[in-house]
Amino acid sequence: MAVDEPSAEELARIFEQVKIWGRFGADDERGALNFVSDAKRAAAAALVREGHVVSCSRALPVEPSPENPRPAQHHMLRAGDAGPERSGFDSTGDYIGVAFHGMATSHLDALCHVLVGGRMYNGFGAGEVKSTGALRCSVMAARDGIVSRGVLLDVPRARGVRWLEPRERIRRSELEAAERTGGARVEEGDVLLISTGRDARRAELGPWDPSGVGLAGLHPECIPWLHERRIAVLGSDGVSDPLPASGPPGWPIPVHQCCLVAMGVHLLDNLALAELADACAARGRSEFLFVVAPLRIEGGTGSPVNPLAIF
Repeated sequence: MAVDEPSAEELARIFEQVKIWGRFGADDERGALNFVSDAKRAAAAALVREGHVVSCSRALPVEPSPENPRPAQHHMLRAGDAGPERSGFDSTGDYIGVAFHGMATSHLDALCHVLVGGRMYNGFGAGEVKSTGALRCSVMAARDGIVSRGVLLDVPRARGVRWLEPRERIRRSELEAAERTGGARVEEGDVLLISTGRDARRAELGPWDPSGVGLAGLHPECIPWLHERRIAVLGSDGVSDPLPASGPPGWPIPVHQCCLVAMGVHLLDNLALAELADACAARGRSEFLFVVAPLRIEGGTGSPVNPLAIF
């Protein structure tokens, strides 16, 4: 454990401090998505001035690499360059398959994805996730999509560097500095996106093994700040937690544990944020309409996604 990391006892206190179980009712499965009101969505839509759209998804990772040990599958079922000559109507088709949790695919974590002490968000037990799928807190909690104000905190830009190095911890003061640099304060119901410059580092140096070499992420001291701001969703070009996991026993990935389980905050992992960061810098603003449409997977622990930022 790093010298300045909180102890297991301190993380347990933070978990209890930020826990919102019961706030939206004993049967609630949406968690912090409840902070996104109709008025919030309407105000977010009013941020669209140009109609310019930026995808925040990486391409489906079908090639193996150090960060992609389980490549997604994509193959053709029907192709135009195979088989006998055809005439009249014809079609092409393909198949995809993906184990999206990991360090390569852009995806949404449902609230059932992580448990603490045998419990998921709102106190539902581990037994609610069956071998046939989740009965509680599945990705279907976001079945109508997530539409809200997005805010990008470009931490490398605020630091004056191109990227953060693997294993680096982003402190609370840096989140506030990135707010000032970008000119938008994070507010209730926002989708908060945090750039570590992972895309730029990969483009310059090539892919690396996040589990071994590591990824930059949030220091646990940021967790109460996220709670204070009442964000709806947290996203990153990494996985929000720094890697490799170095927390004390029981708390290997405290940002995941506290956000998903205590705060009911859905997480977006492995986003592509370089183009979004450029778009924000070019416009001198870091707020935009943000739309996420997960697949409607009954019992799913998450979903691959292609989130869109609209200016």
